Amino acid sequence: MKVYDISRRMENGMPVWPGDTEFDYKVSWSKEESGSVNVGTLTMSTHTGTHVDAPFHFDNNGKKIIDLDLELYIGPVKVLDMTGKKSISVEDLERTDFEGFERVIFRTLAWENPSVFPEVIPYIEANLAPFLAAKGVRLIGVDVPSVDPIDSKSLNAHHRLHENGIHILESLKLNDIEPGVYELIALPLPLVEADGSPVRAILRSTHPS
Repeated sequence: MKVYDISRRMENGMPVWPGDTEFDYKVSWSKEESGSVNVGTLTMSTHTGTHVDAPFHFDNNGKKIIDLDLELYIGPVKVLDMTGKKSISVEDLERTDFEGFERVIFRTLAWENPSVFPEVIPYIEANLAPFLAAKGVRLIGVDVPSVDPIDSKSLNAHHRLHENGIHILESLKLNDIEPGVYELIALPLPLVEADGSPVRAILRSTHPS
């Protein structure tokens, strides 16, 4: 099976949500100092790069990362082409067969310059959440930093997805991914108090290479 890395590179200078913690890695204890090893220090937001949102991110009473069901983040996934869309609606998905798929990824390719945080992104229309839930979907992934518009304060999509039992995976990198069926692996870290977690997200093809 071929493995596709769909995680964004994490490096100093990478774009982060405006006002959020900048990503910073440095060697804080060098081999010369320790006599044997290099040891690094990492400073970052829980929403840096490719990441999972926990409900606590937008709901003070919501589950934290440690409470999430890991089975959500491993298994069959359908990647759907949504390029050119300003938003993703029920009408866009009415003819899609979701049978057997609890996980869906929307490929928009709207984040064109990975070195610059986007100002406008395609977003999930709030009424899509109950539609997807009725189809059995429990996790959606997007290749942009949020399921809501960048300037949203109400976060309607986040809340409606949560109300319908659907979890969120954001900032995937899908430039080299064709629409189709894959296996997703995107496990969050066991962060006890966290509202989000970076993940190393991969897709595996479902047929021998």
